[in-house]
Amino acid sequence: MLTLSLERKQLLSGLLLSLVTVFFSSTVAAVGKHVSQEVHVSAIVLVQYGISFLFALPAVLRAGRSGVVTSRPGLHIVRGVSGCACFYLYYIALSKISLVEATLLRSSAPLMVPLVIYLWFSERLRKETWPPLVVGFVGVVLVLKPGFTGLSLWHLLALLSGLGLAVSMVSTRVLAQHEPQNRILFYYFSISLLVSLPFFIWNYQPIPLSAWPGLLYMGVAIYLSFVMYTLAYRYVSAAALAPISYFGVVFSGLLDWLIWDHIPDVLTLFGIAFVVSGGVLVLRYKVTPAPA
Repeated sequence: MLTLSLERKQLLSGLLLSLVTVFFSSTVAAVGKHVSQEVHVSAIVLVQYGISFLFALPAVLRAGRSGVVTSRPGLHIVRGVSGCACFYLYYIALSKISLVEATLLRSSAPLMVPLVIYLWFSERLRKETWPPLVVGFVGVVLVLKPGFTGLSLWHLLALLSGLGLAVSMVSTRVLAQHEPQNRILFYYFSISLLVSLPFFIWNYQPIPLSAWPGLLYMGVAIYLSFVMYTLAYRYVSAAALAPISYFGVVFSGLLDWLIWDHIPDVLTLFGIAFVVSGGVLVLRYKVTPAPA
């Protein structure tokens, strides 16, 4: 009985951390959509990771050599590259399509997680995992359909950002089982910063002063999001947390309405209800952890 109670406590802790992370990410997306009208996406990504790197550096320096020595450099590289690609593609899409559209396509990541796990580890998910994913997917379709008059390259890029996020979600879960949080964050921000630097140099443009408040907020918020994101995966598997990311659709819809005056119709509201239901349903099941 004590074990069951502990498992449930860990599940709730992981889900709460994930939900707060999704909210922060939604606000970052809204600010990013606004800032992208002033600066190139490569500058947004570079500043975001640069600020996060500076926050993560002190903890690693205090730990000395043990803070950076890792037995899984390849996995850190996979996570860093996939995470950077996710943000880069997402911000490009945000500059061209609506916040809800871009967020919905990025939120297809949970639907890709089972495929990533199967291809990567050859492990099938239990049947109890599927209902939350299916319900969430139905909600995404309901919300997405009214806003699409035709797919474009920007929608495809947003969808590819979802694939990058799915790979990042699974690799984070595996790393969290073997590496301390500070080391995981340090390598993620370091690798992502190095990957984003050539794109910034290639597309260099001066950053106007008016864009800096938004950029600074994005950098701080992203760092806090990744701290909570990494902690969440210590408690719950990637498959269990996957449906929670659907709440990003709800938050983005509210921000779209408050900032850009995009009012959802009845079908969209039904879709949002399905999305929320998909996230809540995961509470009913104990999902098999991602393999280590």
